This record gives sequence, C-alpha cells and structure tokens, in this order.
Amino acid sequence: MQAFGNVATAPVRKETKSSGKGYYEFRMCESQRGTDSDPTWYTVRVMKDADPGVGKGDFLKVTGKLKTDFYLSREGKPTGTLLVIAFEAAKIAKPATRSVSTEASQEA
Repeated sequence: MQAFGNVATAPVRKETKSSGKGYYEFRMCESQRGTDSDPTWYTVRVMKDADPGVGKGDFLKVTGKLKTDFYLSREGKPTGTLLVIAFEAAKIAKPATRSVSTEASQEA
C-alpha cells in the first residue's frame, strides 16, 4: 500500500524485543486536498536501522504493508491504530516555482 501525508511526530529509534534490530517509528496524517475534517492517521515503522531523514511537517510517500495494531489503553480499554510496516518513506519535494522576474528576463 502507498500513503501520502505529513509527518506529525519526530521519528524515534526503537529496537525489536526479539532480535534487538533497530527501526524508526513516527505518526503520519493522510488527508485529502483542501480541508479534510476526518483525516486518516497512521503509525509508520521504517524497518531500517538508518535515520529516515524526515522531520515533523515533511510531506512523504510511504510504501509498505498495512496492519492493525490492537492494544489496551492506559484506562484499560481496547483500542488500536493503523500501522504501516514501511520499506520506503521518501520525502516528496514540491516543484520549484519560477519567479516572474526570471521568466521576464528569459523572454527578452
């Protein structure tokens, strides 16, 4: 699956309990263009022990396997989250805009 959205929390390095391998985890918000009153939230786990090089607010394309992660809340109530086991989390750069003065000088 692929999801496009903004990083909502700074990536945190964690280790698996069974093997001790490192990975990075962060929250991401996917929403439609314009105003979205009901965005989709994901927990993203990048299963590489290398800093993904993303920060809060970055726009990303995440590719991986979608799972559900169920657990008990602090109050003891069952809850869950959508979890993406990612093999790719790449920044999407916005295209550079050309300034009016640059366009005018090129036309002359």
